[in-house]
Amino acid sequence: QVQLVESGGGLVQVGGSLRLSCAASGGAFSSYGMGWFRQAPGKEREFVGALSWSGGITYYADSVKGRFTISRDNAKNTVYLQMNNLKPEDTAVYYCAATGKRFPGWGGHYDYWGQGTQVTVSS
Repeated sequence: QVQLVESGGGLVQVGGSLRLSCAASGGAFSSYGMGWFRQAPGKEREFVGALSWSGGITYYADSVKGRFTISRDNAKNTVYLQMNNLKPEDTAVYYCAATGKRFPGWGGHYDYWGQGTQVTVSS
């Protein structure tokens, strides 16, 4: 069983940056593919990006490509989401998730989820 806890959300102005962190415990973190998802009010949860088990391969949604960067530190059991040039449409609750698929691709099934952290981009 893997527990995931996100942090780093908050209020930021348009064009600003935030870095989200997701700390994992209770499992073999380095063997999991990791993903970030988000859900805006009234909308379905959507895929943001994902990272292979070693961190060598990344996958991004078109809406965030070039602005968001996913990375991981397996020694710290932590995955990060660096968000730059934020837009109002990035406002959502952001969730990290873990999958047994070492190369998770774009979307798909995830086994474990965090509780989410709110990101609000104000104009």
